[in-house]
Amino acid sequence: MKISVITRHSPSNYGSLLQTIATQKILEKAGHQVRIMDYVRRDETGIKGVLIQLRRKEKWNKNPIKRLIYIMLRYPSEKIAEVKFSSMQRKYLSLTKRYTTCKELEEYAESSDSEIYMTGSDQVWGRVADKNYDPAYFLNFVPEGHKKISYAASFGKTALNEQALNEQKPFLLRYDYITVREESAVKILEQLNIPCLGQVLDPTLLLTPEEWETMTAKNRKERYILVYQIHNNPEFGKYAKAFAKSTTLPLYRVSPSLHQIKRGGKLIYLPDIERFLSFIKGAEYIITDSFHGTAFAINFNKQFIEILTDKQTETRNISLLKLIGLENRIIKDYNDFSIKDRPINYEPVNSIIKKARETSIEALKQMMI
Repeated sequence: MKISVITRHSPSNYGSLLQTIATQKILEKAGHQVRIMDYVRRDETGIKGVLIQLRRKEKWNKNPIKRLIYIMLRYPSEKIAEVKFSSMQRKYLSLTKRYTTCKELEEYAESSDSEIYMTGSDQVWGRVADKNYDPAYFLNFVPEGHKKISYAASFGKTALNEQALNEQKPFLLRYDYITVREESAVKILEQLNIPCLGQVLDPTLLLTPEEWETMTAKNRKERYILVYQIHNNPEFGKYAKAFAKSTTLPLYRVSPSLHQIKRGGKLIYLPDIERFLSFIKGAEYIITDSFHGTAFAINFNKQFIEILTDKQTETRNISLLKLIGLENRIIKDYNDFSIKDRPINYEPVNSIIKKARETSIEALKQMMI
C-alpha cells in the first residue's frame, strides 16, 4: 500500500530522526511504499524557534541585553544543527516537499494517492512550541473515506487534565485504529472511551541490533562512559563525572548542542547518525535521561543508568523500563555508584523485547487490513 506518515521527524535531535527512519524501514520491509510528510512548523525552526525557547528561560528573558546575549549564543549553534539534521533527513527519509501549515497539508491530501495516513511515533499528541495541540498530528487534514491510523503515538505525559481530554477527544475519534507507546496512553484512551489496539514498541526497537549495525560506523576500540543528556539538570553532570571517576574510565558526551561542552565529559559534537550509533554501541556504560538513548542501550545490550527528574515528561522511559523489568536502573541517590556492580542480565530482557516486537509488528499488520 501507499502510506503517508506524519511524525516529529524534524527537530534537531537523534531520537526524532532515528524513530522516523525506523518507521519508514519497518513499513518498507512489509512491502509498502512510504512517504514521510515533511511538515515543519515555522515556530520550531530558525530564529522563531530560538525566540520560543527564550520565553521559557526566566533567567535570560528579564531584559533586552540578556535576551540579545541569549540569541547570539544560541542561534548559531541551533542553525548549524538544523542544517546538519536537514542533510541527514534528506539522506535517510523519503520526504515529500516541505509543508508548514495545515492548509498546505490539506492540498497534499487532496492530490495524494496514499491509501493510508499514519501518525507516527514520538510525542506527536503533546503540546507544540506555542503550547497548543497541533491538529496536523491528529490527521485532521485527511479527507473522510481515507484510512487513518497511529503507530506508537505518545501524549508526552502520564495524564491529561479535563480541558486537554476535551480538546483531544474529537481528533482521536477520527482514527480507524490507534496504537500507543506508553501504558499511560492506553489508560488515557480508556478514560476517553476510545478503542485502542494497545501498547506497542517504539519503532526503533522494531529493528534488530543487526539491522541497526548496517547504519553504524566501525566499532570503537577504546573503553569509555557515554553521556547522552536531553534535559537541563546540573546534578546529572555532577553524577556522571563522579561515576566516571569511580570507574577510572574517560567520560564522553554526545550532543547536537554546543552549549553542553560545559556540562562535563569530552564533547562529541553533532556527529552524523552512523557515528552517533557507534558511540552508543561501543560504550562501556551509558548514562542518559533520553528515551531513545535508553532504547538503543537496550537494543545494543549495553549497561546503562537512567537519571530522571520529571515523571510527567519521562513517562515514556519509565513505561519502557517497566516493560522489561529494569526500573532498578533509575538512579535515586546521586551519591550511589553501586549500580556498576549490578550488571544487566540481557537474556530475559531480549526475550521480552523479541516477543513485544512480534506483537507490535502484528498490530501494525492488523491496522493495514
